[in-house]
Amino acid sequence: MVASELPANILSMENRFKSLMLLRDWLLNLPRIYKQIIVIFTDFCFCLLAVWLAYVLRLDAFNIPRSSPQFIVYLLSPVLLISGYWYLGVYRAIFRYTGISILKKLSQAVLFQFASYATLLWILSRFGKVNFGSVELPRSILLVVPLLSLLLTGGARALAHSLLSGFRNKNLASTHLSRLLIYGAGSAGMQALAAIANSPLFMTLGFIDDDPSLQGREIHGNRIYGFHELDEIIPSMGVSDVILALPSLTRIQRFQIIEKLRTFPVHVRSLPNIDELASGHIQIQDVKELDIEDLLGRSTIQPKPELISQNINNKVILVTGAGGSIGGELCRQLLKSNPSVLVLFDVSEYSLYSIEQELLKIVLLGRYGKFTKIMPLLGSVSDQSRVDEILFLYRPEVIFHAAAYKHVPLVEISPFEGLKNNVLGTQVLATSAIKHGVSNFVLISTDKAVRPTNIMGASKRLAEMVLQAYSGEKTRTTFSMVRFGNVLGSSGSVVPLFRQQILQGGPITITDIEVTRYFMTIPEAAELVIQSGAMANGGEVFVLDMGDPVKIYDLACRMIELSGLTIKSDKNPDGDIEIKVIGLRPGEKLYEELLIGDNPSPTQHPGIMQARENFLNLEDLKKELELLNQYMESHSILKVIEQLKNLVAGFVPDSRHIN
Repeated sequence: MVASELPANILSMENRFKSLMLLRDWLLNLPRIYKQIIVIFTDFCFCLLAVWLAYVLRLDAFNIPRSSPQFIVYLLSPVLLISGYWYLGVYRAIFRYTGISILKKLSQAVLFQFASYATLLWILSRFGKVNFGSVELPRSILLVVPLLSLLLTGGARALAHSLLSGFRNKNLASTHLSRLLIYGAGSAGMQALAAIANSPLFMTLGFIDDDPSLQGREIHGNRIYGFHELDEIIPSMGVSDVILALPSLTRIQRFQIIEKLRTFPVHVRSLPNIDELASGHIQIQDVKELDIEDLLGRSTIQPKPELISQNINNKVILVTGAGGSIGGELCRQLLKSNPSVLVLFDVSEYSLYSIEQELLKIVLLGRYGKFTKIMPLLGSVSDQSRVDEILFLYRPEVIFHAAAYKHVPLVEISPFEGLKNNVLGTQVLATSAIKHGVSNFVLISTDKAVRPTNIMGASKRLAEMVLQAYSGEKTRTTFSMVRFGNVLGSSGSVVPLFRQQILQGGPITITDIEVTRYFMTIPEAAELVIQSGAMANGGEVFVLDMGDPVKIYDLACRMIELSGLTIKSDKNPDGDIEIKVIGLRPGEKLYEELLIGDNPSPTQHPGIMQARENFLNLEDLKKELELLNQYMESHSILKVIEQLKNLVAGFVPDSRHIN
């Protein structure tokens, strides 16, 4: 919000504070030693004023000190209090960042002053130097002087704190501050207010709360408003931001509030969830963009702990593609169940190093996995000798196969590499798993494997068929597949892309106004994958409950509006962000599916279904895969496409990728 858009009653206040801001800036730029001298001198003056006021209150008359006892009191008061302040480190504090802790130190120093007063005056009276209890030295001085000293020096610090932290009066116009309301007047809201108080980027104007008993009341001078008042206060107060401080609400409840806030021109942001708030304090950097789950408005499927740890605890686990989005999250979730060895297998050196360092940090901090050995190994799943070497040396009991080329347009451009990695790599890993006695093998699949229109989807369906075929043989290895849709926050996810495009001023690019996708968060998907593997008996295609599909255009609109911006269109040419339709990419579908057939069966987990899908027996499939490999070696894309059409049910290739 620019200054010209602010209400006139706010703009009219700016000149009143210019001189105050100049004084503040002058004080802030002074050398540290000069600031301390000013503060000590100020405390000295306030201590003398406290003694004078104590005599005035006690004698009920204007007082001028003339006797020795009074001079002793005037001398002792600043000496004792300033000594206490110095010892307790009061003069080392920075006014802009002081809080309730400084009041505690001031009180301790005043108690020291009271005790010292009493002790010294008692000693002097014992030696006849003073007449303790006389008019010149009344006993009330012992109590009144320390209390007045606390009131004056503490009040001065409170005033200085307000001045030096910005003196950001709620009516002060500024084009540099985010003028915000905090949604939620509970403990999280209090923590947010404390964190924001010292930030030069935010200015709190009040709270919003749905509890009628709180509305109209104030917290530290900040009024609590009801939601029904937002129509009036947002424009009149120049509100630009709303921060959600509602960590205990369900996702559905948060989504309902967020949807209501979409109608206002404000940037909606959030605080950490309730687990992250357990430390009891919030820092300003904890204010963040809305969680991906908030944008979708779907409830997270709760895990079954017994299924998660069943196949993991104290076992050797191998994760292929460990440095990728899904593979990395699988490693984080697996580490919680304390496997004896966690083998990280990836072809990318940088990705492998990154996930290894992250997991080691988790272990070193003592969060979990302290008895787990982490072993990062470079290599490709298509390299038979390397795969055999790893499985022989480490003897994994469970394999989670997440290594895959999954970016649709890239695989369309390089189809042979996609097929080699996704299909033949799965076959290499499966044969080696049987050879070395792996107990469980779980393939990470995709909804794009269902009636695919691209090479990537066809390759993943073929990978599923490889494991289904091996499951028909008598082996010690239990093979299963887990199929799900898009995971938010992974490489290629639309949400980070849209956020970046909004930051750059647009446009947001979508492929088609009607395109829809299933979405799930990476942690939720990883948890369900692990639980699916525990339920496997052999050959199952598990399908995760992805909820309702989301229209990408609606997601883009929601993200723009919750950033406090407007959509630029023919009806609103002065809007902030344009949504530009660029057309479907090669191999891309308008709608994704999770099932080839319509007969899924339930499992013991409500968020996981089991699909029944046809496949070839192992002998026939091997012949077809040998033929496919021959076509790839001869670089015959047309024959490869025809072979895929013969093997994968419903595969209808996009002609745009065939040159």
